[in-house]
Amino acid sequence: MADPLTLPSFDELAAMAKHNPEQLSRLRQNLCQELIESCSTQMQPRLQAQQSHIERVLRRASNPIHANVLLRQELLRQFVKFSQALNGELSKKQPKATILPFNKKEDWR
Repeated sequence: MADPLTLPSFDELAAMAKHNPEQLSRLRQNLCQELIESCSTQMQPRLQAQQSHIERVLRRASNPIHANVLLRQELLRQFVKFSQALNGELSKKQPKATILPFNKKEDWR
């Protein structure tokens, strides 16, 4: 494995975000890839899939604040799923909609 990447100072990161967001994005991707590669080979495909999902969420963002909101929503969604799995609630089918009976006696035209 290559030498570990080091994280620049906060001021350097802030300047990069302001003046060269592409470079900051590459740094983030490199750090993520380095972390994934440092994990067991059994976990790497799962982590790659998760990182790919995060990248898709980030592509939907219109600005950095929107990216934070979207990532927070995704984290909350996954936290709820994890909680349900731990509590054995995932196997229960939850209705996704209220089903209303159709009354054939009424004329809808």
